[in-house]
Amino acid sequence: MKIYTKTGDAGTTSLIGGERVKKCDPRVEAYGTVDELTAFVALLADVVRDDPRAEDVVAELERVESQLMTVQALLAVGRGGEGKVAPLEESRIEALEASIDRMQAQLTPITKFTIPGGHRAVSLAHVCRTVCRRAEREALRAGEIVEIDPSVTKYLNRLSDYLYTLGRLLTERFKVEERVWIP
Repeated sequence: MKIYTKTGDAGTTSLIGGERVKKCDPRVEAYGTVDELTAFVALLADVVRDDPRAEDVVAELERVESQLMTVQALLAVGRGGEGKVAPLEESRIEALEASIDRMQAQLTPITKFTIPGGHRAVSLAHVCRTVCRRAEREALRAGEIVEIDPSVTKYLNRLSDYLYTLGRLLTERFKVEERVWIP
């Protein structure tokens, strides 16, 4: 199978189901941003992979990568593709919530915004969080013109909370100072 098809040379692409749309269609923008997020999550997993302080994080991030592939597919459903991609199960969202709760139990509560940084893994967790928020906004924009499975935005919303909390946990585990914003 060739990697290039030349079918997109005129600026269009196919959605699941065969519908052809412009590459700047809001659905393409949304799943493209989720694709970007998936790559950053993979990079974060690679950055912490060999560090015993974060070995439990790697398996969880790899599960997130797989779930993000489902999110991309859900955003790529066009006319004729309805029902071809199963929505994310509620248990996936509940698993993120359980992870957030576990991490928060290990952290000192805060009442101010945190400023990313101090370690490349911490900063990268926050890059993932910001890309996730953008993906959520893109999915919401796409949802204004076509029906988007509600599990998509719910998952992305919870994932950004997870990534924020993960950034805080990595700050703790890598023994860097957690900086808070004081206006």
